[in-house]
Amino acid sequence: MNTLFMHCRPGFEGEVCSEIADHAARLDVAGYAKARPDTACAEFICTEADGAERLMNGQRFDKLIFPRQWARGLFLELPETDRISVILAQLAAFPTCGSLWLEVVDTNDGKELSNFCKKFEAPLRKALTQAGKLVDDPRKPRLLLTFKSGREVFLGLADADNSAMWPMGIPRLKFPREAPSRSTLKLEEAWHHFIPRDQWDERLSGDMTGVDLGAAPGGWTYQLVRRGMLVTAIDNGPMAEGLMDTGL
Repeated sequence: MNTLFMHCRPGFEGEVCSEIADHAARLDVAGYAKARPDTACAEFICTEADGAERLMNGQRFDKLIFPRQWARGLFLELPETDRISVILAQLAAFPTCGSLWLEVVDTNDGKELSNFCKKFEAPLRKALTQAGKLVDDPRKPRLLLTFKSGREVFLGLADADNSAMWPMGIPRLKFPREAPSRSTLKLEEAWHHFIPRDQWDERLSGDMTGVDLGAAPGGWTYQLVRRGMLVTAIDNGPMAEGLMDTGL
């Protein structure tokens, strides 16, 4: 498992390669980064068998800038049928994992594989559980399968506390129907990223005050008001009437 596979936004593959190469050099992990433009992923190929594991152990994922997700592992070619048996055979050398995520890259081709992954996950999960390779234990590594196509998958491992909080590193946040703009999700995503969920009540408490500069129509103000904060919202443009009616 000498390959570190990373997800990213399309167009930022070069930045991922540069960033991870710098960290590898700092940690004395020999190897090279490679990526193709607009593929939404990059790889760091280590020259030593334990290189990817040492790189992940020496670098906190949440301190990285461009990678959305990462995992150490290997690529596997799959047959047209009985893919599960081939995957199980390759996973014999992997440790027992505590969770399973099926992922695709963030491209149009990748999105077309999403339905395949949804159908494939249940039988794969059942087979892994029966084989003793998957248990419900957050202390164990997470098994991440990134499908490049129906015939190629990256089998990867990552520690749950040192990798992305969401599959592919993309938060799946529900847009509140009463919110005045989709920018409200940007602030909620920032909270998820920078503030541990169990600290929200303390660090985002309703007895605090907030200032929203350039507030209209009120997407960020909405998030603060929803938590009971008193907000000073400043903008030349109009604010959503529903926010003004709250009195906060």
